[in-house]
Amino acid sequence: MKNYLFATMMMLACSLSAQVPYNSSLPNGYTKKAVVSEQVGLTMVSLSYHRPAVNGREGKIWGQIVPVGFVNQGFGNGKPTPWRAGANENTVIEFSDDVKVEGQPLPKGKYGLFIAYGPVESTVIFSKKIDAWGSFFYDDKDDALRVKVKPRPVVNNVENLKYEFIDQTPNSAVIGLFWEKLSIPFKVEVDLLKQQYEALLEETQNPRGFTWQGLNIAANWSLQNNYKLEKGLEWATLASGPNFPGDPTSFAALSTRASILLKLGKPDEAMDVIKKALPYGNPGQLFQLGRQLIAAKSITGAMEVFRFNYDKYPDQFIVLVGMARAYSAKGEYAKAAEFATKALPLAPNDANRQAVQAMLDKLKNNSDIN
Repeated sequence: MKNYLFATMMMLACSLSAQVPYNSSLPNGYTKKAVVSEQVGLTMVSLSYHRPAVNGREGKIWGQIVPVGFVNQGFGNGKPTPWRAGANENTVIEFSDDVKVEGQPLPKGKYGLFIAYGPVESTVIFSKKIDAWGSFFYDDKDDALRVKVKPRPVVNNVENLKYEFIDQTPNSAVIGLFWEKLSIPFKVEVDLLKQQYEALLEETQNPRGFTWQGLNIAANWSLQNNYKLEKGLEWATLASGPNFPGDPTSFAALSTRASILLKLGKPDEAMDVIKKALPYGNPGQLFQLGRQLIAAKSITGAMEVFRFNYDKYPDQFIVLVGMARAYSAKGEYAKAAEFATKALPLAPNDANRQAVQAMLDKLKNNSDIN
């Protein structure tokens, strides 16, 4: 009797072992394991998956090997399930920060990636369950997000399934699954400005925040991106202030502070700061500040800066061009032409000469050169 039971158990063990999936750490013919990672904004996105091959099954992949929609696979929990979006164990996607997928929010973390394929519209599914084999035990109760996407044909046959990051921008990327002659894409987006701001906020509380230069970099980022200007003003004020780590003689920090005040609609405060900055600026810095003031429609302020520059450096090319721009901004085109004419023979190269001549041509036609 004992021998019979032992033999029966051995036969059952052999039968079960034949059904157990292979050890995922070992090679498996045409289902190679792959990992692809890339940054989207400041978010690291990683995919871990297996790459099945077409292996002579052209024309039989989509709709057959990969079924349409949800199907009962005859094993697992007995529920209709989607495709595992790869081979073997779960395809897993990980986001290091919160993202949006096809415009829908998805918190940072790891997700099992599944696809319910349709030739016109497919459903990409992000599941909280990441450690199952395939999709046999998929349960929609574990869904974190579902999005609808449209499959796209591809020209060249893709033998082994792959994922790629395509159509990238500074704050987004399309992740495409490619296999045989079809791709299934989904777009991932991040809030890049928020990420950059949080990174700068952290840096200003570390060694970078102990220098006026580091604080000015953060403040200037806020200015250029028109983002969190009140915080930018706080950084610029500290960078240009008399107390550590500020430098009240820094033209760069003072001009950043003044520019932020202008954007915040505080022109009188901005001019007070500009007057403090003027003695510390070189001709090029003063020229750029004057141009910024013209762009901000602060013509009186711009004239004050350009006039200070001219009184201090009357024979420099860039200073004379600045005066031409200042008078042009006021609509005094004849006066602007006088300064442009003085600047012309001082031009350092042909490109500058041509630029000034173009200004003169505009001014003769009573057109603003700014």
